[in-house]
Amino acid sequence: MVAKQQILLLACYELGHQPLSLAWPTAVLRQNGFAVTAVDLSVSPFPQEAVETADLIAIAVPMHTALRLGVTAARQARQANPQAHLCFYGLYAWLNADYLLAEIADSVIAGEYEAPLLALAQKLAQGKSVEGITATSTGSVQAVSTPTHRATPNISRLDFPLPDRQTLPGLDQYARYMVDGEAHLAGYVESSRGCLHTCRHCPVVPVYNGRFFIIPQETVLADIRQQVAAGARHISFGDPDFLNGPGHALNITRALHREFPDVTFDFTTKVEHILEKRHFFPELANLGCSFVISAFEAVSDEVLAHLDKGHTVADMEEALAIVAEAGMAIQPTWVAFTPWTSLDDYLDLLTWIRDQNLIQYVPAVQLAVRLLIPPHSALLENSCVPDWLGPLDAANFTYIWTHPDPLMDQLHQQVTQLAQAGNGDAYATFAAIEQAAYGLAQKPRPVWHKPLFPDLPPPRLSEDWFC
Repeated sequence: MVAKQQILLLACYELGHQPLSLAWPTAVLRQNGFAVTAVDLSVSPFPQEAVETADLIAIAVPMHTALRLGVTAARQARQANPQAHLCFYGLYAWLNADYLLAEIADSVIAGEYEAPLLALAQKLAQGKSVEGITATSTGSVQAVSTPTHRATPNISRLDFPLPDRQTLPGLDQYARYMVDGEAHLAGYVESSRGCLHTCRHCPVVPVYNGRFFIIPQETVLADIRQQVAAGARHISFGDPDFLNGPGHALNITRALHREFPDVTFDFTTKVEHILEKRHFFPELANLGCSFVISAFEAVSDEVLAHLDKGHTVADMEEALAIVAEAGMAIQPTWVAFTPWTSLDDYLDLLTWIRDQNLIQYVPAVQLAVRLLIPPHSALLENSCVPDWLGPLDAANFTYIWTHPDPLMDQLHQQVTQLAQAGNGDAYATFAAIEQAAYGLAQKPRPVWHKPLFPDLPPPRLSEDWFC
């Protein structure tokens, strides 16, 4: 019987929020009669007993850090239960399928993964092996890669159920929404998947190739409702770009505000959407949006062009003005170290952040972010291999690259250490990073004084973003 199949879903790290990568597949599998245990290893210990009794162990890897932790968990699970079928699912599973299937995994799934994961579970429950099944075989498991067969990601619309959060750790185990010196429980939802855009460094692009899927409004609102009932006073919309479907975004936030007028929210969107939809921002602020996350990435138009970001530095400055005029905060994210970023570019970045009064809006870890080039990255599409690109380091899930200027690799090491050593004083850490950068450039650091009475930190989540 299907119910006898024991399925263990593991998440490893998802930026400090209760993982949807557990809640959605849990809902789909339970609706179809499977016994599911869902464990978030970022807040819970390794579930030794559940691992030993599982028939299928599936590990969510939507980001690079999650994959690194997930492989460690997978090796521990394999040792404890060699007979279990071990599957990785998520963006970074497909990007790194060759390594995973050669070293540890029995299968890999990406794209809209719930339906393939259900199909895999059903196949295993029938006592049939997925090894050797091809895409054209009768009864094949679509979108499931195995050591003998590579499938493409599943890019087809899912009939989204309400995420099943019943057995996940409480919201008090996750990042808080910080505002005016107070901390509030925060929830997390997604109103769409995939992305219309094709920024060359983004891990979404090789899987979705410019496609995105709307999640029905009633499903999103029901998920918000259950998290508010659990204590959430702030909601993060974790879509790759919330304004890919602008009408959908407005309808959801209007409905959210009608039902929960005291609940605030944040979302992520591209600079170009801020400019194109500037007329939306005053209303979004009135509906409860307290801050916006946007991938600024660099203050060099040349670097932005290499990344195919679709905006310029002047556009970034205009976006800052639009968001500020609406009464919201903005949290820019950066890829501070790329092969095209010169030492002068890095100094320009620090100057720009200081001039725009963004020091408290940029966590120090953002100033240490180094370009990641995973397998299948769009950055590899150019047939001319640049001098700075090295071989694939499959075990670390990235191509090795060395900056043409050795000082930049040295600076990256120093900034990483300073970010890790930061004591919570944004101004002091920023000044230390400035000192390191100007020291390597052999230039005097501009005179800059910490404000005697700095403003309260802007609204934000207590977990800093990184990949």
